[in-house]
Amino acid sequence: MDHLWRPYTQMQTATAPLRAVRTQGCRITLDDGRELIDGIASWWTACHGYNHPHIRQAAIRQLETMPHIMFGGLTHEPAERLAERLCAMLPGDLAHVFFADSGSVAVEVALKMAAQYWINQGIRTRRRFLAFRGGYHGDTFATMAVCDPEEGMHALYSGLLAEHDILDLPRDDIALAALEKFLDINNHGLAGIIVEPLVQGAGGMIFHEAGVLCRLRTLADRYRLPLIFDEIFTGFGRTGTMFACEAAGVVPDIITLSKALTGGTVALSAAVARSHIFAAFLSDDPSHALMHGPTYMANPLACASANASLDLFESEPRLHQVARISAQLRAELEPCRALHGVRDVRVMGAIGVVELCTISDMNALKAAFVQAGVWVRPFRNIVYLTPSFTITQSELGALTAAVVKTVRSIS
Repeated sequence: MDHLWRPYTQMQTATAPLRAVRTQGCRITLDDGRELIDGIASWWTACHGYNHPHIRQAAIRQLETMPHIMFGGLTHEPAERLAERLCAMLPGDLAHVFFADSGSVAVEVALKMAAQYWINQGIRTRRRFLAFRGGYHGDTFATMAVCDPEEGMHALYSGLLAEHDILDLPRDDIALAALEKFLDINNHGLAGIIVEPLVQGAGGMIFHEAGVLCRLRTLADRYRLPLIFDEIFTGFGRTGTMFACEAAGVVPDIITLSKALTGGTVALSAAVARSHIFAAFLSDDPSHALMHGPTYMANPLACASANASLDLFESEPRLHQVARISAQLRAELEPCRALHGVRDVRVMGAIGVVELCTISDMNALKAAFVQAGVWVRPFRNIVYLTPSFTITQSELGALTAAVVKTVRSIS
């Protein structure tokens, strides 16, 4: 009997998972000797490929000296250096880093920061958040509550979750007018606004233009609402710039980071706040402190891995590689557009998406990709590629060819 409870899986009907024994570069080796080219970089984390020697050596050095120490009352150099480097990379005065251990927790922390920003000013009526349809922010209770309540994966928990306001992104004048009208009436009950910039990832790889972020920044300023950018997926080059917010030239009040932060090596996340948010927590009153502290917060092993990952962004041409991947994805996925049952083909940075009208047999589709020698995990009606930035042209060509061939076979 399998004692493992697996993610997003109906255990009674699921096909047996494949047993991985080794990773290297952009490839996964199975216990039967088969080798798969990884098209999704382990849920978008392994941006430098697997087992990069620079990250591995940094992790080994840290493991030999101090793999973990509590962050309450103690500090250490890897966390201090990582925080300083992140703040130097981020735009504007995003200058105060709270480390956590997963993307969902980083978003929870960001929500708590925004809510307590008002509480510390004596305002307790701002209890709701504004989020957007198509959004996904995590699987914990607070983050589920700001996901799309109808199209997302968390409708099952309706009635158990806190109620927030979920509207359409202001992609056009009609949606913008509706959002402005809503804010005119309801802004005094809001603690903040949260959005995934440029790409709503797990909600369906839904893209929007940078102008949407500019509109949200303008509205957040007008109503003095903290604006949170959830860059768990988009951060660290995935959309073509180091951070998605750079494409719009706007600075959020709080940004959340994870996924590629350690290059897919060790779990780590961060919520980074601007100075005016942080200032609301500076007080002689102990109740004004942010009462949050994950046990593995600022884990030294994870921080050392993240510092090594940032070294690679500085020393190797990652954004140029993303641009090359983007061009190849555009050219090689385009034939899917003419296939029956394909609704859309879209590319942004190192994200390539083939949206189908429907996928009737998900298990068969996943098996077909494995048969083709690639690791691609469709979800809902989406077949997508988010490869490591270090993938070779031939490896990426094998992935795109498998997508075209497999989608053609079911069209």
